[in-house]
Formats: sequence, C-alpha cells, structure tokens
Amino acid sequence: MDLTWYGHACFRLRGKRASVVTDPYPSTLGGRAPRLEADVVTISHPSTNHNFAEAVGGNPYQVKGPGEYEIQDVTVLGLDSRQAKPGDAPGGQAPHNTIYLVEIDDVRVCHLGDLGQALDDSLEERIGDVDVLLVPVGGGNALSAAQGAEVVRRLEPRYVIPMHYKLPQMKVELEPLEPFLKEMGVESAEPQNRLNVQASASGEGEMKLVVLEARTS
Repeated sequence: MDLTWYGHACFRLRGKRASVVTDPYPSTLGGRAPRLEADVVTISHPSTNHNFAEAVGGNPYQVKGPGEYEIQDVTVLGLDSRQAKPGDAPGGQAPHNTIYLVEIDDVRVCHLGDLGQALDDSLEERIGDVDVLLVPVGGGNALSAAQGAEVVRRLEPRYVIPMHYKLPQMKVELEPLEPFLKEMGVESAEPQNRLNVQASASGEGEMKLVVLEARTS
C-alpha cells in the first residue's frame, strides 16, 4: 500500500486494487487543491477544509460518519470520537469528528481527523492495533504537539505520520511540525515523497516516525 500526503488532513491510500482519499480540501485553504481519483473518500467532519469531495474524481463512494463499510477491496470502520457530552471536550474538538480505520492490502491505517482531546480507554480499545497512524499535531481545533505525542504513545503504531500542521501555502493558523518532533524525541526528519507499507510481520522493529512532503497534484 502506497501512502501520499497532499497537505492538511488529505491523504491518498493506494492499494493493489483500490484507492482511498481522506479529507479533501478546496483551493481556498491555500495553494492548489489536490485533484485526485479514488474508489472511496472519507470525510472526518463537515468542515469545508475536510469535506471537499467534489475535488475527487472517479465517482468514489463517500463515507461521512461512523459505521462499518466494505467497498471493493477496502474495509472502513468509522468511530465517533466524542467522549463526553457536548461542550465538555477540551481543546475545542470539532463536533461530529469521525476517526477512520481503513484496511487496504492487509494494512490498517488510522486517520484521526480533527481529534481534539486525548483518547479514553474505551476509544483506544476500539481502535486497537494500528499499522499507520495519521495524527494531527498543529493544534487549532485538533490535537496539540504534546497531545498528539501522547496519543502516539498510547496506540503504539508501526508508523507515525504527522498531519494538520502549519505549511507555508495553507491559510489556516496552526503550529509548525517542530514541537511535535521535539515531543517525540526527534531532532529532525527528512521528508519523504511517499510511504510504502507492507502487511505487518511478526517480530518487526520499533515504531518509525515518517514526515511526508505535502504534494500539490
């Protein structure tokens, strides 16, 4: 499975027989909105910067909330991230945010959307084992650097990919990546163009933090 980042919370997960795009955004966010094709589009919440599904061609199936879905060779589990009554969530968590667990080519990817608070035990248990964790780290309505690092420590994925942080072309007030790297004990990280992930094998080594370049097309 190949994973590419297009900035903010937008990724393309491309497997052998199907592809998924997460949280597509419009050009009003800054830069050029990605023009992609996919079989499935996931929308974490109804914000313009996360739900611009019309930017994705190929007549994809749109997943817009909690539930279990099977589309072609993709399995999607959507979990409501709200863990308290409305108004109680610290950090200004976006309402109706959905965490998605996407399984493609036997690789399990967790996209946290605009999760705005630490995971409680129940939600952590429902998420379970994760191969790739896509975690917001730039604050705003989503996790801060410290909160993002704590979620990583709790879930212990094989790969950690930060998202939803400050980029030069984006017109949104977020913190840069560096505080998250510091929280993770990483001095610097060379951005990669994409990440190829194979199905999990027993006895694999320690968790890897991967910084991806934000592609524009």
